[in-house]
Amino acid sequence: MTGNLLARSVHDLTAAAWFGGSLMGAIGLNGAAAEAREPAERTRLSSRGWMKWAPIQTAAFAAHLAADLAIAWENRERIAKQDSVGADTIYKTAVTVAGAAVTLYAGVLGKKVEKLAGQGAEGATEPGAGASDKLQSAQKQLKALQWAIPVFAAWVIVLGAKHGEMQRPKNVFKGLR
Repeated sequence: MTGNLLARSVHDLTAAAWFGGSLMGAIGLNGAAAEAREPAERTRLSSRGWMKWAPIQTAAFAAHLAADLAIAWENRERIAKQDSVGADTIYKTAVTVAGAAVTLYAGVLGKKVEKLAGQGAEGATEPGAGASDKLQSAQKQLKALQWAIPVFAAWVIVLGAKHGEMQRPKNVFKGLR
């Protein structure tokens, strides 16, 4: 039972942190910041909260990738020999990388929103009436990405569960080439 227990645990816990942190930020942090009395405080507070989360999320991504590599190394023969495991591994890697890119770009947009916070807003990702085109564009994109990120994270979790199911003896036996 000890083979990949640590790597699998880190893999699943870091994916859970990505999912839960992103969802909580989009719902809880942005929702709470939208209740600030001053319009300029709404984007500033939300941005501060997301920036406090960023180092944890970055560490989770790094640990997730390290765990992925450890799991792939341990399962390299199965990836090469069991039907569809190699393709699913490539697919899961692509989804993870795409999700990481979306998360990174959301951080870039968040910094842009933070710099323009003085213009005020209805909410963290909802532009105010007098907001510049630059702020409106960044907030609209950020809103879409903040909802896409938990989707990517959930997708990675589901694909990880699929990989686990593929390791059941009956599935390994069926899939050996």
